[in-house]
Amino acid sequence: MDIRIQALTKRFGDITVLDAVDLHIRDGSLTALLGPSGSGKTTLLNLIGALDTATSGLIVVGGREIGSASRKELFAFRRHTVCFIFQSFNLFPGLTALENVQFGIDVTGRQDAGAAADLLAQVGLGDRLGHFPHELSGGEQQRVAIARALATGNPIVLADEPTGELDFHTGAQILELLHAQTHTSSRAVLVVTHNREIARAADRVVELSSGRIVADGPPPGGRAEISELHW
Repeated sequence: MDIRIQALTKRFGDITVLDAVDLHIRDGSLTALLGPSGSGKTTLLNLIGALDTATSGLIVVGGREIGSASRKELFAFRRHTVCFIFQSFNLFPGLTALENVQFGIDVTGRQDAGAAADLLAQVGLGDRLGHFPHELSGGEQQRVAIARALATGNPIVLADEPTGELDFHTGAQILELLHAQTHTSSRAVLVVTHNREIARAADRVVELSSGRIVADGPPPGGRAEISELHW
């Protein structure tokens, strides 16, 4: 599902966090939003995901301008179009890994028996279905969070620093999984990162600085395979 952004601006008081950003994101690709802290990456992700509203400009997703959508329409958009992966995991502590992922399926209203267990197997947690979040490592919790997001089947995946607190091996697994989703499910995947090495695994790198896009294109030298990355 294509995302078209035109002259997008976001201000907090006198501070301009995004300044007239233009961007077109196609499905079937992994895009890295690269830049230092405060460059506007997370704000851009939140606006695309309708977690916040722009000061001015347009965000058109699948031909629909979300800035003029009603509260009911935005609720449906967040439920059926986008899914979020946060660095903080946001798992339900009283639910097992399997139940957390099943929740991602249930909220969409779909009936898909066995999908939650299959997704956990894909992220390498097929033997941890009955474990609660406090019984899992940070990397395992992040993989549960990713499986839960992907379980929605939603066409846009928004990931905010998904490898920020993970070791190299686990981070590489997560990047590989997210990249695979762009091709097997024709999803548009956006990954916020401040790490240039991680950005090399993307199909496209959009670099922000002080709320503006300063570079946009494939990683220098072309996309790197996961095995070529060095944390």
